[in-house]
Amino acid sequence: MMVAVVICALIAINLIALFVFARYVTPSSDPRSFGLRFISPPQRAVAVVIRSIKSVWTHYFYLVSTERENDRLKEILADASRNDVQCMEAEQANSRFRKLLDFKNSDAVRSVAAEVIGKDPSQWAKTIIIDKGVAEGVTRGLAVVVPEGVVGQVIDAANHYAKVLLIIDSNCAVDALVQQTRAHGIVKGDSESRCLLKYVSRKEPVNVGDNIVSSGLDGVFMKGLQIGKVSGIVRNKSGIFQDITVTPFADFEKIEEVLVLLALPPAAGIHR
Repeated sequence: MMVAVVICALIAINLIALFVFARYVTPSSDPRSFGLRFISPPQRAVAVVIRSIKSVWTHYFYLVSTERENDRLKEILADASRNDVQCMEAEQANSRFRKLLDFKNSDAVRSVAAEVIGKDPSQWAKTIIIDKGVAEGVTRGLAVVVPEGVVGQVIDAANHYAKVLLIIDSNCAVDALVQQTRAHGIVKGDSESRCLLKYVSRKEPVNVGDNIVSSGLDGVFMKGLQIGKVSGIVRNKSGIFQDITVTPFADFEKIEEVLVLLALPPAAGIHR
């Protein structure tokens, strides 16, 4: 407000001075020279103020325009970032499905691919929910696997959903072999990320790093499916069995898709 008053005052003084000294038309006359000396400073002040206001006004609109452009560029960047994330997620999903498809085609057994849509939130049971059920041929007792290895067994099935008990659950058991030495035992769940190979005689040669595979003798899991790797051995002085810890090949925290084996090959196991 004060700036506007000052500008108006300067303009008024400038106009009055121009009116008063305009009648002195002789360039060399002293009144004319005096008039120029008198009106020049106010004119210069007015010009400076006007230029300053014009500059501020121009910069204001420039900044507003720049801010709008920045907002628009941020939106474009956010959209590009979202698209990049979606493309990466689709690429990873395609890679996982290709692995499942390759694994499915490599075995002479019917199977159906399913997506993991839920997990048991309790600490008492280690289960997952998949989006395939009786309508797709998934029934209780079927084996569930991923390309890396055995996941678990279907324990309940509805029309389009099924519950799978993971091999890390203490209630799940898989008849198994030590691949290198053919020592026989039963894999049972022990914790969030490991299993135990039980009932292996202390006399059987077993080494850390040996692979554990399904034996096919339980009639659920076909022979030769990967289960895990021996990660620890304790041979007690008393007792007839070794305490063998097995780390599964499947990463149960990251499983998103699985294969349900709908049938075993004719000679893969005993009667179910």
